[in-house]
Amino acid sequence: MRIALLGYGKMGKAIESLIEKEQEDDVVLTIDSQNIYELTTDALKHADVAIEFSTPQSAISNIDMCFDAGIPIVVGTTGWYDQLDKVKKRCTEKNGALVYASNFSIGVNVLFALNKKLAELMAPEKSYLPSITEVHHLQKKDSPSGTGITLANDILLYNKDRKKWVNTYTEKKDELPVISIREDDVKGIHEVQYISSVDVITLRHEAFSRDGFALGSIKAAHWVVGKKGCFEFKDVLGL
Repeated sequence: MRIALLGYGKMGKAIESLIEKEQEDDVVLTIDSQNIYELTTDALKHADVAIEFSTPQSAISNIDMCFDAGIPIVVGTTGWYDQLDKVKKRCTEKNGALVYASNFSIGVNVLFALNKKLAELMAPEKSYLPSITEVHHLQKKDSPSGTGITLANDILLYNKDRKKWVNTYTEKKDELPVISIREDDVKGIHEVQYISSVDVITLRHEAFSRDGFALGSIKAAHWVVGKKGCFEFKDVLGL
């Protein structure tokens, strides 16, 4: 399969490294800020699918260009979900294909499913304080992470006492604290806790390398080729 890489930071390089190692696919186009002028619909048509890990500012235009080129796109960039409805509408209008996720790790997506179930079970338990802690490397641009926001929003679906999440510690009964920590060379840690005066329940996922995210995005790229519509990674995994 021929793959276009849109974004060539840590994730783009990890994806390329895995592709070279497995030798089942080919990278036919690599785009970063230095050669953005090479990103055209004609160039994209040489690829079967695009994998996008760029910036929130670039994601929307990259998605639109893939729709125009008639190739599916897998998007790991977060920070653009306020435009998701418009993107879905354009996907339908252009008969395109998109897979998006705040995290393409298989383990993290299992964490998402467990977090939803735990939130449902804990919703009536008023004595427990829910919280989320996420730890990433110093170069992480968004705070909280897209994964942290997904975890928080899924808790808010069930815990009606919490009206919003806040990116700081809080003891307010209507707020869900999401604590963001940035440390050197951390691949990603996400922890959900429910703390009471007598015990604590913890869900935790820690990434040892970026290969898990890269593998998931390649898996999604293989899955979406030949399909039409807007999908989440949980659709790829059947969760």
